[in-house]
This record gives sequence, structure tokens and C-alpha cells, in this order.
Amino acid sequence: MSTGTEENFTNEDRRQLTVRNLTIGKGIPKICVPLTGITQEEILTEAGRLEQFPADLAEWRVDWYAQAKDVAAVLETLKKLRAALGEMPLLFTFRTKKEGGQADIGQEEYLLLNETAIRSGDADLIDAELFMGEEALRQLTEEAHRYSVKVIASSHDFEKTPTKEEIIRRLCRMQQLNADILKIAVMPRCKADVLALLAATEEMDTRYARRPVVTMSMGAQGMISRLCGELTGSSMTFGTVGKSSAPGQVPIKDLAEILTHIHRSME
Repeated sequence: MSTGTEENFTNEDRRQLTVRNLTIGKGIPKICVPLTGITQEEILTEAGRLEQFPADLAEWRVDWYAQAKDVAAVLETLKKLRAALGEMPLLFTFRTKKEGGQADIGQEEYLLLNETAIRSGDADLIDAELFMGEEALRQLTEEAHRYSVKVIASSHDFEKTPTKEEIIRRLCRMQQLNADILKIAVMPRCKADVLALLAATEEMDTRYARRPVVTMSMGAQGMISRLCGELTGSSMTFGTVGKSSAPGQVPIKDLAEILTHIHRSME
């Protein structure tokens, strides 16, 4: 099978990623909470509640924001959000409609919005979609690294689960394009699809990954994939505090409890 990379790597060779005081790729998968408010007030209220929950990092889903295409408004909200989160890492994400987001956006607008967030100094990580185009991903990654911002390259399929080989190929391609975290989310049509995603994750983690991998099978059928990352090699999962941003996300308190039990059983 061609994976887009010719070398194999052990777990010890894989680079862990530290963002502020959080190390991703080590121990219990880290819990990211999406903030999906429509107004600035709603977003900041959601952020203020996070201290009550076992969240490791926050994701601002900018595509939910009513003023998402107003760069000045985005910058203002981003600055206030950064202050509200204190030292918790912040992931800036505009999820396009074709990959399950709330709004359409052209490539130029997408690049401008993400580059503005990068240069603001208020985002620790950005999400860059692989299918926005490899040149766009390369451009955003280079700009982010100039400002010490990390990049999660992502790919989402809300219709189906690609083959195990295709999942690994995409993750390897993200790695070749120098993303810091490699993420893929897929929709299962049967139990075998969930197992294919888990098998692809394990193979990617043990054979090819040199940086953290994040994978999930969406919906109720794929929920197990959000819980067993420490076994398969997925280093982050998404938990809800209120509205979910993707099908199958687990309430954060339940998620943290399950992840802790699994971690203890593996020690």
C-alpha cells in the first residue's frame, strides 16, 4: 500500500506537541470543547463556563458566529475570547459548509480570515481544511509557523467512511505538508466502517505518524472512536458543553470520566 511516506516510525519518534501548558500526544486524549455561540455575548458566556468543566482546550467555531465574515468583528471577539480563556489553548476554526460547517466561504475569504487570526496573536492553533486545496494549506501552515501558531490539518466526510488506505493516505499527506496535528472525521454506514477508522488510526500511529493524530467516526454508531483514542493513537477528542458541533459528541463530564477509567486500566 502506498501511504505517501516511505519510512516507518516508532511511537518514541513521534513528536508530541506542546501548546501553552498542554502537551497533546501524551497520556489521556485531550478534550476540546467547541464554542458555538452566534453572538459575541453567547461566545464569551460559553467560554466563561469552561472553568467548571474538565476541558483541556477550546475551539471557537467561527462559522457559527453571525459576524463571521466581518474581519474587524472577528478580531474583536477573538481578543475578548483569548482574555476570557486565560491560559487555556484556543483553536480557531472556520468549518466550511461542504465539510459540515454552518456557512459557505470562498478560498480568498477563508485565507484572509485565518491569516488575520494567525497574525492577531490571540489564537494558539488554527484548523486548515485539506480539501480547501494543498496550496492553501501550505500557505496557511507557513504563515502560522512564522507567528508560532500551530496548524491542525483536517478532512471531514459526512457521507461515508473512506477505505483504511485512503484515510492513512490523507493523514500522511497532511504530515508531508507540515501540519502540526493530523485530523480526519468520517461518517460510518455500518459497524465495519467504524472498525476501518480505528484500524487506520492504529496503523497511522504506530507506523507513520511523526506528530499527533486525531480521528473520529461520527454519529451514534461511531461514538466508541471518541472514547478509545488512548488505545488506537488518537490524541484528542471533542466534548460538549451545551450544543454539539458534530454528530456523536459526548457531554464533557461523561467523556472525562470514561477517558480516565480507560487510562487507569491501561497503566
